[in-house]
Amino acid sequence: MQWQAWATLAIIAAAVVAFASEKIRIDMVALVVLALLVALGIINIDEALSGFSNEATVTVAAMFALSLGIERSGALEPLGEMLSRIRKPWLLTLALMVAIAPMGAFVKNIALVATFLPLALRVCSRSGTSPAQVLMPMAFAAQMGGVCTLIGTSSNLLTNSLAQKNGLAGFGVFEFTKLGAILAVVGIAYLMLVGRRLLPKRADSLLGADGDDESIGKYVTELRVTAASPLRGTTIAESRIIELHGVFPLELLRGNEKMWSPRFQKLERHDVLLVRGDWEKIEAFRQNMKLEYPREPRYTGPDDRPHVLVELMIAPASAAESRHLSDLDLGWRYDGGVLAIHRRGHFLHDSLGDVELAVGDVLLLLTEEDRLPVLRADDRFIVLGQRASRRRQSWRKAWLAVGTMVAVVVASGLHWMPIPAAAICGAVAMAAFGCFGHKDVYEAMDWKIIVLLGAILPLGIAIEKTGVAHEVVTASMQLLGDHGPLAALLLVYLLTALLTELMGHNPSVVLMVGIAISVAQSVHADPRPFVVAVAFAAATSFATPVGYPTNTMVYYAGGYRFTDFMKVGIPLIAIFCAISMWLIPQFWPFHP
Repeated sequence: MQWQAWATLAIIAAAVVAFASEKIRIDMVALVVLALLVALGIINIDEALSGFSNEATVTVAAMFALSLGIERSGALEPLGEMLSRIRKPWLLTLALMVAIAPMGAFVKNIALVATFLPLALRVCSRSGTSPAQVLMPMAFAAQMGGVCTLIGTSSNLLTNSLAQKNGLAGFGVFEFTKLGAILAVVGIAYLMLVGRRLLPKRADSLLGADGDDESIGKYVTELRVTAASPLRGTTIAESRIIELHGVFPLELLRGNEKMWSPRFQKLERHDVLLVRGDWEKIEAFRQNMKLEYPREPRYTGPDDRPHVLVELMIAPASAAESRHLSDLDLGWRYDGGVLAIHRRGHFLHDSLGDVELAVGDVLLLLTEEDRLPVLRADDRFIVLGQRASRRRQSWRKAWLAVGTMVAVVVASGLHWMPIPAAAICGAVAMAAFGCFGHKDVYEAMDWKIIVLLGAILPLGIAIEKTGVAHEVVTASMQLLGDHGPLAALLLVYLLTALLTELMGHNPSVVLMVGIAISVAQSVHADPRPFVVAVAFAAATSFATPVGYPTNTMVYYAGGYRFTDFMKVGIPLIAIFCAISMWLIPQFWPFHP
């Protein structure tokens, strides 16, 4: 191989490690990959920018807008109200999967899970059931639905675009439905009969240990010592805060510095205690010791307006990720203040203002009750508490949003319009109908995914230009031997599934589509079944909480361990793989 091929392999290896570590944002990794490919002269500038004009990138952006219209118009709320009446957890699990899987074929998976996550938590709270029994099946069902149509997930659109670039005919909007529907039915049956038995019965979820949804786990908060506090002049050790109040002091902050040996430092007025514990115990401790929250907001409205505590989870791909509280504009936007932060599995030892927020963090926000409808529409957060008020239903907008989505699907499915054109027209129509605000679409757009797609697509060009794909295929065929196209199809499926768990579904598609086509050519088979295998293996990531955004959401909310996904997800991947190996050659023959 020439040096360009070795350099491309080194870039791919570094990218896989960076994607898997999650220490660097996925879009930043993709941009670094793009910059290296251009700097080394492996691709030219036109090839480097081609990903941003690719029809998959444009279509995904338009589909984000369509999903936003469905969500903001309240079209999903009637279903949510119906599901909220269910009292039995197993029935809720089944109902959620049956409802979400079909909708996942047309609506963004993250939006679906974000909509139904608070509902599932409330029902689990009423029935005393661990959310871990419900949330993972719900997230998996969203993925099963997404793979059923060409527009159901970004990796399907990406697969179709790359296949067309390699000279194959494009896939129809419903071409994946026949296999996807079978896999969804089998997957739901597995999760109900076997998967739920493998899930933890009790878990350290976002709900309190007693199942009360008024409290979410253990928070870290700041408490300021007032002039009237009996703690003044005493030390933490003398006050026996842990023994008497069940609250664990973490740090003592005096001004802008942390005090050395805080347990034996005498407390003074204006000192701030950083404490951790259940919210009810923290609140009782604050009242008994006459302390105050430094971050409690100063309300500008009338004093008689009802105020509420709202639990907000930082959503995957949120603009709040890696930001500080002062960057979120919660004060002027919601006239609210963050009183505490909960981070599962970690003890925070910094002042709340210095905490760099991460996906899954839960903020306890004190705000006015009438701000809740606007807060629920903020895509940076997922409102978890049941005290969030219902927004006023606009049936006209809901029907217009649903009708627009149906029109997009019909127009693209019957080939009246190309998919990108239909999606863009649909997004413009929803904006014109008022299904979402004109500025909302820019805030709701998942720019990390857009940038990831635009920047990572040229890697596929580099793989082909440098001969890396040919070398990988040659080595694979030598390892595989002469066992026919079915064995080659299995190799492609398993390799895609492994890469998806490590680096996510979109980068794995970019790496594998060209390789899959070359593998098909080496065994003298039609490339289409191999490309389909890549699409299905990439869009069904069940073995880790990081392979798909919906997995990440329920990982934090359900209190799962990493191994819980492996116990439930690996058998499901094996089942899907076996069914795919049987049905893909039936639906897309090796030799048509």
